[in-house]
Amino acid sequence: MNCLQCQTLPDISKKSGQLIVSCSVFELCTKMAIFLKSKNSAFHHEDAQTLIIDVDSFQPFLHQLFDAAVFNKLELEGIRVLFLEGTQILTPSILKEMRTLQKFKDLMGADQLSALITKGALTTHFQPIIDLKSNIIYGYESLARGVSDDGSLIYPDKLFTWAREGDMLFYLDRACRESSLKSAAVKSIQSKVFINFIPTAIYDPEHCLQSTVKWAKQLEFDPKNIIFEVIESDYVEDLDHLKRILDFYKSQGFMVALDDVGSGYSSLNMIAKLLPDIVKIDRAIIDQIDTNDINQSIFRAITQIAHENNIIVLAEGIERAEELAFCSANGADLAQGYYFGRPNAEPIRKLCLGE
Repeated sequence: MNCLQCQTLPDISKKSGQLIVSCSVFELCTKMAIFLKSKNSAFHHEDAQTLIIDVDSFQPFLHQLFDAAVFNKLELEGIRVLFLEGTQILTPSILKEMRTLQKFKDLMGADQLSALITKGALTTHFQPIIDLKSNIIYGYESLARGVSDDGSLIYPDKLFTWAREGDMLFYLDRACRESSLKSAAVKSIQSKVFINFIPTAIYDPEHCLQSTVKWAKQLEFDPKNIIFEVIESDYVEDLDHLKRILDFYKSQGFMVALDDVGSGYSSLNMIAKLLPDIVKIDRAIIDQIDTNDINQSIFRAITQIAHENNIIVLAEGIERAEELAFCSANGADLAQGYYFGRPNAEPIRKLCLGE
């Protein structure tokens, strides 16, 4: 079964036509006119707060406008735009399609993201996770990267900003999960693979996650080697919904992890209600933990609660030998951070401490 949300991607016309620009105040109209004159764009005033602009191609015009950073966000919200393609005629009914320039700016990012997803330009980097008892690689966290046309990488902060602004979290989250599975298969990773997901992007786990489960089975992964990791758990207001998602993953034989534990007031409550297989203690707690008494107390409390409930403890963000020593001596089962290795397109196969 397909749904509209799963299959529809945003589109901004690249055709020529006219822009109807309606400004909330006269000053914004004047500012737009000054910009258009600097670019030798053809336009005329319909009235004191409305401009009609001839554009050779709508999408490139928007790129040019936003790249110039002429208007701040508040001003972008005060300017409404309607694009008429070619010989399209302005009618009262079509005026309902007017959008603010801020909305078009959001859609521009979504359009770039849509293009990346459509042409398969998402890739995955892998960061090692260490078993502290055996001192060997336990598995890898898979981290999404976009690849631009010139080959440069687009990092998750930009990808997910585009996704939020363009209402595309579902598409990006799904594409990243599938890219992680495919990349892990191509790299012949036989150990655990941690795959991030955003719970607020999933409205019905059985439906929204069916393609992820399909790829995991099709690529013949042992379900116990796939760990789905909740990120941005601080945005989750409906813990029952999150529990349904985690229960669905568990019902398929996968493991689940809770990220950034210790970063918010609700962390202990989330552990008790969700009972994940693994908790990842937030890097803000780990940073300088060897000298920070309060963080040490938080670490020990989380570790005690986790172990009493047969939950594995992972310390993330380790960058120094002293941090590693404290975490290892105080109950951490697993560790992750730059001390062991940075995310890389080619998974690190051999542990080289401190390099």
